[in-house]
Amino acid sequence: MRPRSDAAHVRLATALIFVAPALWSVNYLVARWAPGVIAPHMLALMRWVLAALLLGAFCWRELRAKRQLIRAEAIHFLVLGALGMWVCGAFVYIGARSTLAVNIGLLYAAAPVLIALASALWLREPFGALQGLGVVLALAGVVHILFKGEWRAVMQVGINPGDLWVAVAVLCWTAYSLLLRAWPSAFGALARLTLIAVGGVLVLLPFTVWEAVYWLPSTLSWQSAGLVIAAAALPGAAAYGAYSYMQRVLGAARVAMVLYLGPLYSAAVGWAVLGERIEPFHAVGALLILPGIWLSTRRRSAATIEQAATT
Repeated sequence: MRPRSDAAHVRLATALIFVAPALWSVNYLVARWAPGVIAPHMLALMRWVLAALLLGAFCWRELRAKRQLIRAEAIHFLVLGALGMWVCGAFVYIGARSTLAVNIGLLYAAAPVLIALASALWLREPFGALQGLGVVLALAGVVHILFKGEWRAVMQVGINPGDLWVAVAVLCWTAYSLLLRAWPSAFGALARLTLIAVGGVLVLLPFTVWEAVYWLPSTLSWQSAGLVIAAAALPGAAAYGAYSYMQRVLGAARVAMVLYLGPLYSAAVGWAVLGERIEPFHAVGALLILPGIWLSTRRRSAATIEQAATT
């Protein structure tokens, strides 16, 4: 899509480059505030019910016009919904019960790197030596965070269970992103995301019922409703809308800056709002991950950003 050149649109889109990561970082705050208020699967389920309704309000004409085509892609919507809305939703909320927002942000920052590597291996996309170096740097940063910088005592340092939940979500996010590219669709980006969200809701339903009966029942309250609305509206519908606008006005390449701001925003909100400490191993991990993202995703970062609104 050709970028627009109107000065007012360019100024707004440029400002949104710095706003969109803040919208996505709200999900890390929601994840950390949720324990004791709303259970992980219930939060993920209600988030995507509301997000699907919000997104659907903008693309219902396309959904109605192409309703006969939904059945042909139904399995794809269910699989993508399971990966992107169930695992990358509920698992992150489970992990946040015992890990920090800064950890979540930094671990998720490795997702574009894994996507670049997997794209080269599976989709046969070009992958050079500098991109390989980027993968090594970023994965070293992830391991550094997982083991809290204690490389000499790897066998003695226990990995935080919350970090493992988030790591699984990152791997599933990689699979989600690859399948999103590999599977063609008759629907536009917004309508497709809406249908994927519906698929995620269908997958989440039985797990949410199990959670409510056997693990963590949720009680409806203004606080839980606020968390659901925040998660659905800000890191969901609003972030995706902002990204679509930025890409239309600025073009895909300039919007790539969002990738580098995400983990920095997560660290900032964790420190400023949640009182989380930024440890030296976080800084070292960031210094490895951020250059790794730049090196490994120089040719494909924009495609990665397009999917980031579901995290």
